[in-house]
Amino acid sequence: MQAEKNAGRHEESGRLRLNRTTLAKLLVVAAIMFGFGYAMVPIYRQVCEVLGINVLTQKDGTVAPPANTQVDKARTVTVVLDGNSQGPWRFRPTQRSIDVHPGEMATVIYEVVNTQARTVKAQAIPSYAPQSAQPYFKKVECFCFKEQILKPNEARQMPVVFFIDRKLPREVKDITLSYTFFEVGAVTAQK
Repeated sequence: MQAEKNAGRHEESGRLRLNRTTLAKLLVVAAIMFGFGYAMVPIYRQVCEVLGINVLTQKDGTVAPPANTQVDKARTVTVVLDGNSQGPWRFRPTQRSIDVHPGEMATVIYEVVNTQARTVKAQAIPSYAPQSAQPYFKKVECFCFKEQILKPNEARQMPVVFFIDRKLPREVKDITLSYTFFEVGAVTAQK
């Protein structure tokens, strides 16, 4: 009987050891995955710099704004605004959509609030739907052109000044402008 108890304890002890080993392995895998995900932004930035591609701070601002005589009043395009965030803040457009005429300058505002008690450095990446509308969406001024440094608990309103090129295909009546706002690295103290 004592031998059976000892065998049961030994088996239970072995199972407990196996569970702890499995838990430790899973924690290591989770830590490695988190580290890899966190390191992707700097790695992506380095690859872009090496290849001469700067998609993080793409600037359409080299395009001259259209003259008012180029506005196509016969057409209206609805620009739907969206904001996604990956990090310690709230990020959203201050309006859901705006109707514009191709060639007409328009301004929309995005609002960000750093909800942390620390300074963060962030970047916004735009995306467009339908994707075919991207070449016709011309940003003259945008917070996405450069990294943003947000102080602890800072709230900021950031404009996007744009126009839709008159060459936009007539079948495109709606364009979604979406930004993903994410942290890009630690802020180093200035001496």
